[in-house]
Amino acid sequence: MTHRLYYDDSYTIRFEAHVVQRLESQGRPAVVLDRTYFYPMGGGQPPDLGVIGGIDVLDVYPREDDHEVIHVLAAPLNHDTVICQVDWERRFDHMQHHTGQHILTRAFIEIAGADTVGFHLGEEVVTIDLDREALDEPVLQAAERLANQIVLENRPVTARLLGANEAADIRMRKTPDYIATDGLRVVEVDGFDLTACGGTHVARTGEIGQIKVLRAQKHRTGARIEFVCGWRALRDYGTKHSILSALAAQMTVGFWEVGDAVERLREDRKSAEKRLKLLGAELAAYRAYTLIEAAAEHAGKRIVRCVLTADETIDLRALANHLVERPGVVALLGQAGEPAQIVMACHPGLEDIDMRVLLAQVLHTLGSNRGGGRRDFAQGGGISAPYEALELALEQAAAELLT
Repeated sequence: MTHRLYYDDSYTIRFEAHVVQRLESQGRPAVVLDRTYFYPMGGGQPPDLGVIGGIDVLDVYPREDDHEVIHVLAAPLNHDTVICQVDWERRFDHMQHHTGQHILTRAFIEIAGADTVGFHLGEEVVTIDLDREALDEPVLQAAERLANQIVLENRPVTARLLGANEAADIRMRKTPDYIATDGLRVVEVDGFDLTACGGTHVARTGEIGQIKVLRAQKHRTGARIEFVCGWRALRDYGTKHSILSALAAQMTVGFWEVGDAVERLREDRKSAEKRLKLLGAELAAYRAYTLIEAAAEHAGKRIVRCVLTADETIDLRALANHLVERPGVVALLGQAGEPAQIVMACHPGLEDIDMRVLLAQVLHTLGSNRGGGRRDFAQGGGISAPYEALELALEQAAAELLT
């Protein structure tokens, strides 16, 4: 059985080992070593990566049947004795976040009486799932503040093995199916938390740097907390600081005033949209009047055909409604662009016309079938149609009405 050295030492990343088995896994060459500092995937923590004998390690996991540590490689390994190197940046990131998770988990127990029932250490954020849903902002802030107090106190973090009798009252998310150590391994944050865990951790809480809660949301019957630690927390702060500073500069306000400035912009936009809607309605009514006056009458029908460019702001539906208020009017309207829009309507008294059929013909000409409606009002689009193509399609539809 491989000697798992990471249990006793999370800081050694370069070591020598002997290959005891070669095999294939995940369609790749893989090896079992007599000793390893590579942490295999498990307990919510991703595996370590790095190199073995100069060959990239792609995955590390415990084999299901005998729990041997399998190192999946990018290429075959020919030597029996190899120098191994764990990716320190990845390892230390995992150490920071796994220890941070222990501290934040205990903080939520202390502040809210909420237990952690799930943990996932992702590439971007880390999550813990709590068994309590109702966590408001003051509770989140209090838990975060307590967690960071423990970090700043730079408390020792240690690991030890417990026998069956000693382990009875130890907190654990679930009973492990297999224990690779001679007893239950527990990790202690001095004077604050003691929990069963097989992961890698920092030696003192100060190495975590900072614990920052990013978001809390409902998850199943509880809550999911997203957080970051250490370098990830610094990157998150840097990104948000840059964005906030840029917004403040654009708005010519202090960063602390950005929220109020955004709210003013939102209110200004709502007012502008209301004014634009009123002006659009007036414009649609005026445009309808001019179009009807210019349209010729044929056999009791006045066919109004109009294609708008992509940048015109008239509402086609409103324009159609204004047009078909007049008896005998048929409105064939379109707006070019991506996507294009087509609206076809007629006065309800023209019972011999079905606008749905006419719309289907136009859409077919343009290479679409996305549309529908009532006999006297139909609309469609969802396609890219230039002005000329749309105008030609509506011209053919008008000709169809006159035959």
